[in-house]
Amino acid sequence: MILDRNRGALRMLAASLLVLSLGACGRGVTSTPGDAPNLEKWVADVRARPAPPLEPLPVMQQFETFEYAAQDLRDPFSDAWSNSDGAGGLRPDPNRRKEPLEQYPLDSLDMVGTIGAGGGLVALVMAPDRVTHRILPGAYLGQADGRVTSVQEDKIELVELVPDGAGGWLERPASIALEDQ
Repeated sequence: MILDRNRGALRMLAASLLVLSLGACGRGVTSTPGDAPNLEKWVADVRARPAPPLEPLPVMQQFETFEYAAQDLRDPFSDAWSNSDGAGGLRPDPNRRKEPLEQYPLDSLDMVGTIGAGGGLVALVMAPDRVTHRILPGAYLGQADGRVTSVQEDKIELVELVPDGAGGWLERPASIALEDQ
């Protein structure tokens, strides 16, 4: 019985709120005949106002001219720079068997520690597949034929072979440092 009275009161409250909200919506919809001239006057006033000033154009920066005066020098794109005879010089060994850590870029390998002491130091390197490998001097790391030259307590030093752009190869020093964790 009390529940029925509360339901009735809730229905009455909902109905009154609905009537009030619909009444409020209808007030702005209707217009009187005197509204149109006011609107036209307001539009005319807005159109009569002067336009706001435009921003000034930005100042263009002047660049210093440069005259190229090296026409008489050797052309860097000619065949004179290439090593066409194929003899001598550094180059990767195509017959060498690749080691497991040569499939990963050097920056994806992490040095996680060392084992041993002095000249018998062995580096521990973790590959991206979360497998830890033991590295000695002479091993190969990275995708640029990087040969380990020394293992130290806090880093591994190596030399990579990279193309020089003219058909030859250059040695580039690189290292993997032990990260503080």
